[in-house]
Amino acid sequence: MSVPTFRAAVVRTPGGPDSIEIVDVPLVESGPGQVRVEVVAAAVNPVDLGVAAGVFHDLGLVHQPNWTGLGWDFAGTVEAAGPGVDLAAGTRVAGVVAGFDRDYGTYAERLVVSAADVAVVPDALDLITASTVPLNGLTALQILDLLGDAPADGRRLLVTGAAGAVGGYLIALAGERGWQVAGLARDHDEEFVRGLGGDFTADAEPGWDAVADAGAMQHAALALVRDGGRFVGVQPSSELPTERGIAVTAVVAHPDGTRLAELLARAASAQLPARVHAVLPLDQVADAHRALAKGGVRGRFVIQP
Repeated sequence: MSVPTFRAAVVRTPGGPDSIEIVDVPLVESGPGQVRVEVVAAAVNPVDLGVAAGVFHDLGLVHQPNWTGLGWDFAGTVEAAGPGVDLAAGTRVAGVVAGFDRDYGTYAERLVVSAADVAVVPDALDLITASTVPLNGLTALQILDLLGDAPADGRRLLVTGAAGAVGGYLIALAGERGWQVAGLARDHDEEFVRGLGGDFTADAEPGWDAVADAGAMQHAALALVRDGGRFVGVQPSSELPTERGIAVTAVVAHPDGTRLAELLARAASAQLPARVHAVLPLDQVADAHRALAKGGVRGRFVIQP
């Protein structure tokens, strides 16, 4: 009797988009506290390109014996729920799978995840759009957690990469923490940034109270922080050294179903920018990676398994 399988995109020997292949993975049952999801959409993120290129293998963060799965966030429908889970089959959910060391990720037809890591998708939000929210939305919230509430004597926050996914969420959310936020982006992104309620600059000067480096500018962004200010990066694998009394940290995004539910509700009511650039089938994952690597893409590529 043959074992049921599903398809997933993986890399055996990482080497960029050309190393991605589609494999058959044995279907497993959801255990206690878990759900098995039929994946409808999985967003493509820059971190996926790093996994496919072997960046995290080189850092010693991947130890899979056969292959490494791709993809972090997803949206789909509950197919089966394990003991202790109160989610009916057919419920629409979204979530994020964190960590690099796994045999398959969200670029897959099926996914087994902790029920605590998913959130129900509002009726007003389609699953393709919902799949773009989890990783970037939670990353933005967790960057703001690291920054803390804006102090009364230093509220000016600069967000680099403000036209990107994480940057856009930061612009929209930072004001709630008391920050006077401005986005650094290219001239043609000014309308988008201002539309989210932030100020705009295409050429930032030093002296900011805090910088959220969503654009991964690293040292160039750190140089924009005033002495004694705050800096949060998005590359924990290459966290910057402290200088000039600046508090330097880097975000490590982690799942949080409760906060994700809030983000999805805001995306459903157009309070947060959830942008889809293009939708591609699983067999064209490599094409999505190549296009994203060229840069300049506004909105996410989404894979439909």
